[in-house]
Amino acid sequence: MMHRYSKIPSRLLVLVLLMAALGTGGGCVSDKKVIAQAVDTHKGLSPAVMTDHELASYIQSIGNRIITSAHQLDEKGALSSSNEGEDDAWMFSDKMQFHFVNSDTLNAFTTGGEHMYIYTELFEQCKNEDELAAVMAHEYAHVYARHVKKGMQRQYTMLGLAGGAALAGGALGAKTGGMESAIQYGSAAGGAALIGGQFFGMGFTRKDEDEADKIGFQFYTHAGWDPNRFAGFFQTMIDKGLDTTPAMASDHPTLASRVEATARRRSQLPGNAASWRRPPIADGGRFTQLQERAKQLGKSAPSDKSLEAAKLALAAFPSCVAPVDQPEQIKAKQELIREAKRKKNQ
Repeated sequence: MMHRYSKIPSRLLVLVLLMAALGTGGGCVSDKKVIAQAVDTHKGLSPAVMTDHELASYIQSIGNRIITSAHQLDEKGALSSSNEGEDDAWMFSDKMQFHFVNSDTLNAFTTGGEHMYIYTELFEQCKNEDELAAVMAHEYAHVYARHVKKGMQRQYTMLGLAGGAALAGGALGAKTGGMESAIQYGSAAGGAALIGGQFFGMGFTRKDEDEADKIGFQFYTHAGWDPNRFAGFFQTMIDKGLDTTPAMASDHPTLASRVEATARRRSQLPGNAASWRRPPIADGGRFTQLQERAKQLGKSAPSDKSLEAAKLALAAFPSCVAPVDQPEQIKAKQELIREAKRKKNQ
């Protein structure tokens, strides 16, 4: 008896089987692969990176203080291990880089390897260094907890689903229009699923965000910033009306719940926590000057195609600070999807 898939073109079937194998092979995602992907992504985002020495030095100083705190806590065994059998040394090395990126989107993000990004719009909305450091500690906690690696594993699952979509589409095409239709139907179905899967795997889950807040709070407080200000930026966004989406309609915790969770963690700090406090790297006046510098440099940045492409990519990253994507993020994603489909059909 003829197998029901025997009329699927061999090229399509091989592709589908490969995709399905990848989809069930989440264990093949390694730190090395995450770091390599982050490096590739950074190449595309680099035109939007603020290269001003004063700003770059400032954000890296905050980042180094967070990393030192994390390393100390990790060595003491004060944190649940996330190494999954892999060496953690890379995430405490001097290769870890924090960047200000020129973007009007209110966001911060990490690609999971050696790069973490703070958008200038977010920087300009912070009331003080403590709020900025809290967001940065949260982003570094995503790296430490290997949340991007888990997201890549979700992407492979979506790749497997895309293989299923291609197989189903190919079967339909073969039935209705022969071999050429099978290739066309299968490619279109698989391609659309993959495009959607890329954005699905790119974001963090509600559990990831809560864990990043929890771990980031430890990094932040042990590094010497004020625990009473960790949730300050969340409250700022609440005051701006950015917490109106019901929790069930978002894959992120609500901002109000994040403020409440921070208050609970603050109440559980040990009695000697006050001794951890250190002065900020930039006091109030200096912090304001740096914000203004970022604002002015952002305005004067050359608006060439490479910068516009980088800013579009930055805008498309899922929100790591708000419960749901903002309108400009949704618009950017839609534009990237349209562009991907256009290139695919060329």
